[in-house]
Amino acid sequence: MTAFKTVFQQTLKASFLLICSGVACSSSAADSAQQLYTSQPDVTPELGKRGAYSVGVRTIQATNPQQLSATDYQSLEDRTLTLEVWYPAVTQETDARATYKNVTRTHKAFSLQGNSVRDAKTNPEKTYPLVVLSHGYTGYRTIMFYLGEHLASHGYVVVGIDHTDSTTGEVDFKNAPFAGFPSTLINRARDQQFVLDYFTSAKSDLAKVVNPNLASVIGYSMGGYGAVNTVGGCYNFNQQGLQAFGFPEPAAKALLPVFNICNAGREQVDSRWKAMVAYAPWGQENNLHKLDAIQVPSLYVTGSLDDVSGYEQGVKKLFEQSPAKDSFMLVYENARHNIAPHPAPEIAYAADADLGHYYEPTWSSETFNRINQHMTLAFLDCYVKQQTSSCDYLPKRENATQSKQADGKLNEPWPGFANRWGVGMKFIRK
Repeated sequence: MTAFKTVFQQTLKASFLLICSGVACSSSAADSAQQLYTSQPDVTPELGKRGAYSVGVRTIQATNPQQLSATDYQSLEDRTLTLEVWYPAVTQETDARATYKNVTRTHKAFSLQGNSVRDAKTNPEKTYPLVVLSHGYTGYRTIMFYLGEHLASHGYVVVGIDHTDSTTGEVDFKNAPFAGFPSTLINRARDQQFVLDYFTSAKSDLAKVVNPNLASVIGYSMGGYGAVNTVGGCYNFNQQGLQAFGFPEPAAKALLPVFNICNAGREQVDSRWKAMVAYAPWGQENNLHKLDAIQVPSLYVTGSLDDVSGYEQGVKKLFEQSPAKDSFMLVYENARHNIAPHPAPEIAYAADADLGHYYEPTWSSETFNRINQHMTLAFLDCYVKQQTSSCDYLPKRENATQSKQADGKLNEPWPGFANRWGVGMKFIRK
């Protein structure tokens, strides 16, 4: 935990020093909302293709009363979260598709074209499992909109969170890049648990189609840091580490009980959590997680060259230390940290700090997105919906790369992957 702040600053800064080189920017739609995904090629993994449900999306706000103030960390105040909710819907072919408006880390505005319908009527034919989708530091509730829309099309209600204090719109990355980081450390898991609780008690047509007893949490980077705690982990901060981050000695000592929670602040992990997916989860390079009590089926997704969360001493160590018997790790070989966001908007190519939030030097972001859709759906369908046929899509062979056999033919690809296209990945099972 020593040099806690310095280590994070150095690794995060390194991820910003990526440049656009020989990569074509995405095209723009006529209405100025940029289209990132213009087709679904035949080589898209099988479960990466859209499901049978039409998808609606709504933006709502939910308030968690009397939470610790992110200003003085002593008083209590209401904490309001903006949520983007994707859900199975009743729509018409002629309905206009939703757009998602955001800003980059240097606060340049952009708008992306989605494949859902804004404020559509819910499809009430059944109730659907709840998925909580949690961004990194910094980020925004639609940074994985491709995954939210995809899971909703396969019969889930997906809730993307704007984590107050640590979105790209709130943090001044030029002058005060870490202003929201203490709030992030404290609130990530608490926010995730609150969203589950909110949809258990809310009175709305959205809440009526949610089955809160079948819930899962998906977190990217700092969202993964929170997700590990939410499903049964414990934080392991010490006073020295908090002082290194900038807290004066008396405050660091007093705040240890606030930081060092288990189970998102509950006595026991909420039994409604049935699965956890952690994309590049942060923290274990600084030994911030204790995983002794995690039993929830878990999928860790990482790049083998992750220079923010770390691989050998970061994500891989989390996976190896987890006692959950149903634990898996998907490794993108030669990838760094940006394995989960949507592709970079065109405007991000103008500034290294913005492009570094999305761009990967070795992999196509769209390829990441398609594989993430496939693997995440297989995992959730297996462990949340208990569809045994979906479990067969979780690879048995560790390495995706097909090898040439004695007869000159390649061996079989991973389940659901097109012949010759499943390369550059490993899938490790406990």
